[in-house]
Amino acid sequence: MKKIVVIGGGYVGLVSAAGLSEFGHRVTCVDIDNNKINQLNDGKIPIYEPGLNSLIESNCKKKRLYFSVDIEKEIKESDIIIIAVGTPQKKNGEVDLSYVKSVSKTISKSINKYKIICTKSTVPVGAGKMIEKILLKNNDITDFDYVSNPEFLREGSAVKDFLIPDRLVIGAKSEKAFSIMKEVYRPIYINETPIINTTIETAEMIKYASNAFLALKISYINDIANLCEEVNADVHEVAKAMGQDGRISSKFLHPGPGFGGSCFPKDTLALVQMGKKFNYPVKTIEAAIAVNQEQSLRMIEKIEYLLDNKISGKKIAVLGLSFKPQTDDIRESSATKIIPELINKGALVNAYDPVAIENFKIYYPNLNYFENWEDTVKDADVCVILTEWNEFRGIDLEKLKLLMSNPAILDSKNILSIEKLKKLDFKYENVGRKI
Repeated sequence: MKKIVVIGGGYVGLVSAAGLSEFGHRVTCVDIDNNKINQLNDGKIPIYEPGLNSLIESNCKKKRLYFSVDIEKEIKESDIIIIAVGTPQKKNGEVDLSYVKSVSKTISKSINKYKIICTKSTVPVGAGKMIEKILLKNNDITDFDYVSNPEFLREGSAVKDFLIPDRLVIGAKSEKAFSIMKEVYRPIYINETPIINTTIETAEMIKYASNAFLALKISYINDIANLCEEVNADVHEVAKAMGQDGRISSKFLHPGPGFGGSCFPKDTLALVQMGKKFNYPVKTIEAAIAVNQEQSLRMIEKIEYLLDNKISGKKIAVLGLSFKPQTDDIRESSATKIIPELINKGALVNAYDPVAIENFKIYYPNLNYFENWEDTVKDADVCVILTEWNEFRGIDLEKLKLLMSNPAILDSKNILSIEKLKKLDFKYENVGRKI
């Protein structure tokens, strides 16, 4: 058993702390936010993530998981320090490393014996060298190892992704550090999960390359979907056939209003900026970003078509505010791009999401929010589905038609039956299936 301190009580920090405690280690998650730590100690989880609440509760009861604001004390008592602070995006697209730098200085002043300092925060290539310089500059003890251990957690299934990952990436200079980190993840290692031992720079690059490639697949299938609409092809049949090719796989070949969330938009822009810094433009990712931006505007055009180009004064019901189902994360969600445009064009917007309303209200307090889809669509001129929550998949279309003032719908996630929409005389739009 190792004593581990996870610095940062956000999404990555909480999931990592809970997961590592489940592996049998004594883990303390620390954060400078007193309110957040008090909530966690009271059993209140500040984010919505299926399975996380029970995992935290179980390991707190077993006295393996703790929460604290005393960062220096926990650093001194730990064997392994994991940096899991935020790395927000600057206006120019680069990664803001100010939190990482600040934490590194705090760590350097509190090192009292050999420790491993490990970064899980998403940082650009070269950040590891920067952190090592800060650690060496601010203390007399040089007996430590730095490790890059990027996370590959999907919001909505992060607990499973941590406990049963596809692979584990450990970037380390010394065999000692790699061996210790491998032992930390022993339950995964026993299950024969591939463990990749590589350099720190390669580990940092793996994270960006992976996320950018997935974003590229999404933009690619959206481009193909838009072309399918023009040539009278069905993008779902195209994607299914593509996915059955082992070289391609079916994952992330789902057309829609574009990608969002905390990772893909930020990481693709960061990779582009990295390319500019080293005078090597990453043209494929630049194209993926452009396609993604255009996809949201295309959804506006579809809504305009459904309303005969008369949006002003129309009541539009938006179902789905989070960037994907099973999360309350609204960062870069399609709703954050589409709703402001609708308001600017004079629309009256009703909105509903199973879990993300409170987060959305922070930025858009003046929308008409409802507690179910039925009240949201009542007397609406058009219904817009932006997130594929299961309850939207099961919408009673006959009931929907009766509730709306005008039977028109944009199914941006293609979760409804075209045949049923046709039978009920809906005017409808989707993505990649010719009407």
